[in-house]
Amino acid sequence: MAKVIKIHHIGIAVSDTDSATSFWRDALGLSLDHIEDVPSQKAQVSFFPIGESEIELVKPTTDDSSVAKFLSDRGAGIHHLCLQVDNIQEMLDDLKSKNIRLVNETPLEAEGRLMAFIHPKSASGVLVELYQVL
Repeated sequence: MAKVIKIHHIGIAVSDTDSATSFWRDALGLSLDHIEDVPSQKAQVSFFPIGESEIELVKPTTDDSSVAKFLSDRGAGIHHLCLQVDNIQEMLDDLKSKNIRLVNETPLEAEGRLMAFIHPKSASGVLVELYQVL
């Protein structure tokens, strides 16, 4: 059976990366590791490592992205919680067998990782990302 390894990151939706970076870097003293464009999610992500986890600032790159819709509906804030798993397909199959609503029934591949999302209606209102390193 697949298992959760750790909290990989917390994704925070932002419309202004500079302002958000100022808080996480300048106020809290975290280091900005790198910035990555994620075309599959229509987003630009800034990575701030903390121990074995990260804070990720997620800025939409288009007005029709899910993050842009989130910002429009709710404003800036926690967008998702990402859990690293040892076998994402096995985890998705197990969740599906338990009637857990999934955004992605098969994992998406991007930059050396597999990812899929669990619908917030099945997770107490939290968008949960599953993540497997390849």
